Amino acid sequence: MQSVPTFERVFASPSLSGQAPRGVKLSPDGKWLTVLRARDSDKDRYDLWGFERASGEWRMLVDSEKVGSGRELSEAEKMQRERQRIGKLKGIVAYDWAPDGSAIMVPLDGDLYLAGLDGGVRRLTDTPGSELNPALSDGGRYLSFVRDNRVWIGALGGAAAQPITPAGEPETVSWGVAEFVAQEELDRIEGLWWAPGDRRIAVQRTDEAPVGVVTRTAIGADATTVTRQRYPAAGTDNALVQLFLMDPDGQNRVEVDLGTDKDFYLGRVDWAKDGRTLYVQRLSRAQDRLDMLAADPATGKTRVLFTERAATGHWINLTDNYKWLKDGSLVWWSERDAHGHLYRWKGGNFTQLTRGDWEVTNLAGVDEAGKRIFFDATKDDPLAQQTYAIALDKPGTPRRLTELGFANAATMDKQARALLVSRSNATQPPQSYLADTEGRRLTWISENRVAGDHPWAPFAASARAEEFGTLEAADGQILNWRMVKPAMEPGKRYPVFFQHYGGPRSQYVTKAWSNPLEQAIVAQGYILFEIDNRGSANRGVAFEKPLYRAMGGVEVADQKLGGEYLKSLPFVDPDRIALYGWSYGGYLTLKQLQADPGFYAAGIAGAPVARWELYDTAYTERYMGDPREVKVAYDKASALEDADKIKDPLLLIHGMSDDNVVFSNSTALAAKMQHAGVPFEMMFYPGEAHGVAGPEIGPHLWRTIMRFLKAHGVTPP
Repeated sequence: MQSVPTFERVFASPSLSGQAPRGVKLSPDGKWLTVLRARDSDKDRYDLWGFERASGEWRMLVDSEKVGSGRELSEAEKMQRERQRIGKLKGIVAYDWAPDGSAIMVPLDGDLYLAGLDGGVRRLTDTPGSELNPALSDGGRYLSFVRDNRVWIGALGGAAAQPITPAGEPETVSWGVAEFVAQEELDRIEGLWWAPGDRRIAVQRTDEAPVGVVTRTAIGADATTVTRQRYPAAGTDNALVQLFLMDPDGQNRVEVDLGTDKDFYLGRVDWAKDGRTLYVQRLSRAQDRLDMLAADPATGKTRVLFTERAATGHWINLTDNYKWLKDGSLVWWSERDAHGHLYRWKGGNFTQLTRGDWEVTNLAGVDEAGKRIFFDATKDDPLAQQTYAIALDKPGTPRRLTELGFANAATMDKQARALLVSRSNATQPPQSYLADTEGRRLTWISENRVAGDHPWAPFAASARAEEFGTLEAADGQILNWRMVKPAMEPGKRYPVFFQHYGGPRSQYVTKAWSNPLEQAIVAQGYILFEIDNRGSANRGVAFEKPLYRAMGGVEVADQKLGGEYLKSLPFVDPDRIALYGWSYGGYLTLKQLQADPGFYAAGIAGAPVARWELYDTAYTERYMGDPREVKVAYDKASALEDADKIKDPLLLIHGMSDDNVVFSNSTALAAKMQHAGVPFEMMFYPGEAHGVAGPEIGPHLWRTIMRFLKAHGVTPP
């Protein structure tokens, strides 16, 4: 008899997806390949491993259980990890090579260590608090980190670190870290940047005094913690952000001139290769304009090099897909031709490097010596990106370096001497390998082949195949869908587990490996279905724009199109289609139930945003505008306004310590429905944040969902 995965096994260790290393890097001299590997006994605990290319041997460089103190992380570090979506991980979650390739800096349990390649590990700090955002200077002489809201710098291997930013600042002021919305919504954690040669550093100063205070309760199993958190809700003031330049000892400090309008976002900060210029990306609060500034490291004076403007009814998608070159030119990603493509800015002019009805999704690297650019794109298949190379000076047609039949993604070392490729498909869990710049595989980092004692091997034969298709939206644009069917008997009709996310800048329908959780759901007798509505990522500006100032509208229509298609299929029970979504997907579940009572059999809303004025400025205003200016759009998008229209069974789920979509979203919704006499069910999880998971909690969550569906007749024949 073939085995099928249970919910308990999905959340247990080792991971059913096998070994998927994190943080793959090449040493500066190219002699070592390093990765973070999860333990078989605990899929959430990572150790540092190294592969010596000359000998072809792997060995553990830092054992997180032997080296770490086990001390609990500070609240600041816990929150930062939540911003990075690694709040559940343990052990080593990040590391940095010394510039000369002689050692590796490892943050662990709130302290810093220096690991040698001979297996020796030296402790650099030993304090009750956490050293946030540790970094080694470009020249390798200094170590910097943030402690008690100040920047500390010390000579590596020399005297102990000392604070270099001012003492006696108000408690609302911090140095060297990104503000909340930059971490959460702009994908920027760092707030300190070392210049080449260690001559100067750029440091962010943040004052949260203008930000409104909200009272957030973190309800645990044994106690409730009340936190007064400064949270910039949509339509309210952001933190005041400044950027300063200084010497490594804190002297010669000057402020970078970021303009007279202080209501902006500090997008990205980079040094020129020669250290003579600091480049700053200044993003308008409306996120429809991005200015590239060049700052003088000595005076802080700036000039605008160029300006990127969003198309009408769209927004700037801030990315890391750019690279400054030694000659002062820039490889730059832009949607100025309505698709995400690469350009070269040189001498004040832009030259387009890639073009077509497809998207560049990632700039992997630029080989300046060989004059080649490497990138990931959807050129061959919008559902399975590949890695390509083009010439820097005369780009021509991109050359594909990866294998069709897999969804691929690549990163490179700083000199672009080798490709680090990760790939997967419906039957192959994530693999990773080291390749040369022609795409030839040199060695597996993790072959992760499903055979022998691989965790997925017992379930591979019973796994149900995926099917893909398309539907046409109201405006003629094509929507991609994916379906997984259980073993079905002829003539019978089956229920559908209709999952979705639906929010902007996301793509869920791909040909990459899917979470084994899906197979566990299908094994219960459900058809699993999902469709990417307009607004989702990697389809171009025209596909995203319908969501602008209209969240909770076009997604509902497109998802319903998927529902209508399902009801037309002879093997689908049209009266047993259940919705499921988390976060934005939870919000979408609510909006779908409100818009079409009786169309769906039931809905599960996990950690939903109930009202967009409760969510943060950077994310919400990017897509919806400022609620002080477009109140009608916010009222229409709210899931609270029409909460009394929900007539179908609803299961509301939320972590009671969620600091992303705060718990008050669900309590506000619950109160509104209760006062309107609308019945619903709820399951709240004490101590859990935005991601409710784990070896005990995960199975409980999914058993709860299955019981809910069974109670309301959404069951297999």
